[in-house]
Amino acid sequence: MNKVSHIIPFAAFDTAASKLKEVVLHTPLMRNMTLSDEYQSNIFLKREDLQSVRSYKIRGAYHKMISIPPEQAQKGVVCASAGNHSQGVALACRILGIHGVVYMPNTTPQQKIKKVKQFGKEFITIRLTGDTFDDAFHEASKFSKENEKSFIHPFDDLRTIEGQGTVGVEILDDFKEPIDYLFLAVGGGGLAAGIGSYFKQLSPQTKIIGVEPIGAPAMYESLKKGEVVILDKIDPFVDGAAVKKVGDLNFKICQEVLDDMVLVNEGKVCSTILQMYNEEAIVVEPAGALSISVLDQFKTEIKGKNIVCIVSGGNNDITRTEEIRERSLLFEGLKHYFIVRFPQRAGALREFLEVLGPNDDIAYFEYTKKTSRTSGPAIVGIELKRKEDYPALIQRMDAAGIQYETVNDKPDLLGMLV
Repeated sequence: MNKVSHIIPFAAFDTAASKLKEVVLHTPLMRNMTLSDEYQSNIFLKREDLQSVRSYKIRGAYHKMISIPPEQAQKGVVCASAGNHSQGVALACRILGIHGVVYMPNTTPQQKIKKVKQFGKEFITIRLTGDTFDDAFHEASKFSKENEKSFIHPFDDLRTIEGQGTVGVEILDDFKEPIDYLFLAVGGGGLAAGIGSYFKQLSPQTKIIGVEPIGAPAMYESLKKGEVVILDKIDPFVDGAAVKKVGDLNFKICQEVLDDMVLVNEGKVCSTILQMYNEEAIVVEPAGALSISVLDQFKTEIKGKNIVCIVSGGNNDITRTEEIRERSLLFEGLKHYFIVRFPQRAGALREFLEVLGPNDDIAYFEYTKKTSRTSGPAIVGIELKRKEDYPALIQRMDAAGIQYETVNDKPDLLGMLV
């Protein structure tokens, strides 16, 4: 007996695109010269960061909301989001004149909360709860059922998936040559399920690669196990792609349409964010950087190929810049923390400074003086110009008899500093 396919017919995405054309921007597909030169290929960025709400989420939110019967819609809608989906729902509520209650985690960047208010105006009520998307989702689902309001799911819904898949419609409308690889971020799986369904029917030769942060591998683990799994804990840093559980429908579709599912270190994501801003003047949020961050892992395969990376969003809060830089430096091996025990005597710190190289810089120093004459613990952060300078630094510290412990290899302790 033939296995039932869950791939959504391509005509559904064409229909969705026609319904959304008055509300959604047809975002540009732009060749990036810097990345193309670096990877010796033709790399195009699908700039959903330039969307009206600075992410693709308006597509699924609006498409879902116009499918709700008018009498039900007027009762109001509810959604849960780490930020981008809520902005899409907020704008849709304002356009359609529907009131919405938006649940977001307490950890949501202030920039995203502010934008939800701006897009929704008086049509939106914001409620912050819990520390993760899943916490907010639980409360939103409960409120929706108790008050008989329609729930606008951010990913596990057919109409939402069809809306997100219109990104794929635009890509194939704009790019007439064969596309060899398509890289996209995966959170709950709505974007991957939508674009994947469309491409597998109209561009079957394209290899579709899903990308998740290493701290929230919900789809990766689910595909590996062959069923939807619920992660015990996640790193919420890549907030647009950090979920404990992917959508059930999304998972079934992604099983059929994803050619590979890979993970990227959050530190690498941070390096990409800084690179895109410094070199291209493009502001990307952590989830939006995933599709570019993964290119290193495919450097050999993509050489000479046509590549599309979906920049899924640009809602990045400037207050996170210092954390982003810190994570990047740690990942690149350019910043190292030590616990140093200085002798309680004059000149001890000066002796430590003498072991530093000409390009080494003390970027962090916290010292606690003890009454004992034998110990004085300090936490010292040293920033290097080149990661290759680290072995020489360690050799000099050992030769000088410095009493120290490295912190970078102790995640729990390092997490208290970063």
